[in-house]
Amino acid sequence: MSIDFNEINYLQDPDQNHLKADYDQFLMSISGPTVIDISGKDQSRTRVITTLIHGNESSGLIAIHRWLTAIDSTSRPVTNLRFIFCSPEAASKSPRLSHRILPGGMDLNRCFGKDIDYGYFKRAQIIEQAVLDVSPEVVVDLHNTSGFSPAFSVSTAKNEMALSLTSLFCQSLVLSDIRLGALMEQDFGCEAITIECGSSEDAQSHEVAFMGIDKLASYDDISCCHHKLNVDIYLKPLRLRLKPDVELSYSCIDEGRDGLTLCNNIEQHNFGVIRANQMLGWVDDHGLNNLQVIDTSGVDVINTYFALRDNQLVSKVDLDIFMATKNQDIAKSDCLLYLVPQKFKL
Repeated sequence: MSIDFNEINYLQDPDQNHLKADYDQFLMSISGPTVIDISGKDQSRTRVITTLIHGNESSGLIAIHRWLTAIDSTSRPVTNLRFIFCSPEAASKSPRLSHRILPGGMDLNRCFGKDIDYGYFKRAQIIEQAVLDVSPEVVVDLHNTSGFSPAFSVSTAKNEMALSLTSLFCQSLVLSDIRLGALMEQDFGCEAITIECGSSEDAQSHEVAFMGIDKLASYDDISCCHHKLNVDIYLKPLRLRLKPDVELSYSCIDEGRDGLTLCNNIEQHNFGVIRANQMLGWVDDHGLNNLQVIDTSGVDVINTYFALRDNQLVSKVDLDIFMATKNQDIAKSDCLLYLVPQKFKL
């Protein structure tokens, strides 16, 4: 598929003809990054919602389309809303909503904040500019988790707005100092937050996205919404990653495979506690050398958090984990899971 990385399309208060009968038809009607602007009651303020940075994360698309087709002249949002659909090419490639990125492409959410003026980096710059152009009040980036998981948010800073935005969608906030080139990490002059709505295969995830959008559109002052809901905070997440060229498999028993074999039920532990000495899987003769946990100073701290019991991979300390996945492509190219020591949960 040929991509025009300089393309971006704008729609102002689109009618049903533009929105089509359902989200699938709408997706197929847009050819590149698409901005939809909705006029609010207070047109001096704008809130931005982005989605489809990854083409297989459908909850944002489904929820935004549902919300757009439900509003009328009597139910305008309290402020202007700008919706940005970032990678419709990946989302529309057959089978639709199954490709995180196009074959041979790059992860767009690793391309933001880079001074590179071509390809996916150029697209990231265009999307950044589309956000900056409206001097947003807040930015919410909608995603799905790579495995089955409760919804949670990710922010780079602990403040009232991060807590409030989280509470519109869910009740768990991860405060991350990891820098990967994500949209959420950019300075838009306001709070920018990622909402991981849960698995794209779970209808509840679409509902999480829709209800959050509806609240974001309805509340005039969102700065203290968290007082209505207790928000759990997880500090300083780290990523458990495979080293290059290490094999990965999943099983309920040790089958003596090369590399790492994770337990089949690993996704069930998302936002649960892995206790000290609890087994996560099995490794071959290379042991912990198959794995790495790089901290913010660039040091591999795998031995701080994991150990071997014979060839079993076990946790050394109590850990909260999230984003554990059985999607091999994502697990190998990105990470196996994120971890937060229990002492860093507030």
